[in-house]
Amino acid sequence: MTDAIIIDQVVKRFGKVVAVDDISLSVAAGSLFGVIGPDGAGKTTLFRMLVTLLNPTSGVAEVDGLDTRRDYRALRKRIGYMPGRFSLYQDLTVEENLNFFASVFGTTVEAQYDLIKDIYSHIEPFRDRRAGALSGGMKQKLALSCALIHRPRVLFLDEPTTGVDAVSRREFWQMLRKLRDAGLTIMVSTPYMDEASLCDRVALMQNGRVLAIDSPKAIEQSFPRPLYAIRGGDRNALGTVRRSNHIRSVFAFGDTLHYTDRRDGVAASQIEAEFHRLGLVGVAVERIDAGIEDVFMERMGAPGAEAT
Repeated sequence: MTDAIIIDQVVKRFGKVVAVDDISLSVAAGSLFGVIGPDGAGKTTLFRMLVTLLNPTSGVAEVDGLDTRRDYRALRKRIGYMPGRFSLYQDLTVEENLNFFASVFGTTVEAQYDLIKDIYSHIEPFRDRRAGALSGGMKQKLALSCALIHRPRVLFLDEPTTGVDAVSRREFWQMLRKLRDAGLTIMVSTPYMDEASLCDRVALMQNGRVLAIDSPKAIEQSFPRPLYAIRGGDRNALGTVRRSNHIRSVFAFGDTLHYTDRRDGVAASQIEAEFHRLGLVGVAVERIDAGIEDVFMERMGAPGAEAT
C-alpha cells in the first residue's frame, strides 16, 4: 500500500514559539488516520501546512505525491479541507453554498451528486435555509459536502465534531468510514480520545510533538503497567490515594480513579485493603484494560503521574 501523506521532520515556528516540533509520519492511501490531542497540541498548524495554507519552517511534506510548498497550486485541486471553525457563507443557503464550491472547482452538484448523496440527503430538505441558521450537525454535513464536491483524493478534517451532539458525532464518523471504504484517504484531528478507536491508525500529539503512532489497539496495549480502577469514596479520595507509599500514578476519570502501582504482581485485593487502612472505606479496586486516554496521560507525563 502506498502512502498518500508523507511528513518528514516538519517544524513550524512562529517567532520563538514552536507550534510543530520535528514531526515525521506517513498515512497509507485509502486509510482513516487520526491526530489525537488537546487544544494547543499543534494539530491545526500541522493541518494548515498539509493543505498549503502555511509553509513549514523546515522539513518536507508531500500529499498525493505533491510537495505542499512547491506544488501547492496542483495540490489544492486534489484535496478537500474542512477547518475547525464553520467557514462557509452564513448568508447563503445550503444549496447556494454547495453550488458556489462546485463552481470554484469547475464542476456542478449534479455531476458529483453520487459522491455526496449519502451526506447531502440529510440536509437537502433544508436546501433553501441559510447556512447560519443550521444546527451544528447540519452545518457539519454541509461543510463535508462542500469539501467533497470536487472529488478530492485526500480529505483533511480539523476537529470536525467539536461542539456537536453525540448523535451527530456518531453519524459523522459512520460517514467517514464509508468514504474510507470507498477508497478516500482521510486525515482527521480530534480532542476526543474516544474517537481514536474509530481510526485505522492514530498519532497522539501534545505540545507540537508526536508521542506515539500506531493502531488504536496497539497503543492501548503499550501501556507499561497493570492498571486499576478505584470506585467509590468521597471527594477527597484522590488526595488520600496520593498518600500511598506505593503509588506510581493516579488520574481522575469521571467518578473513577485510574491507578498504577510501583510494585510488580500486586493484586487488586491487596491494593484495596491498603486503601481501606488509609481511610478509604467503601472503595473497590479492580484491574482494567488501559484506554487511549490512559496511554496519552502516561506518555505526556502530566502532573499526577508520580507520587507526591
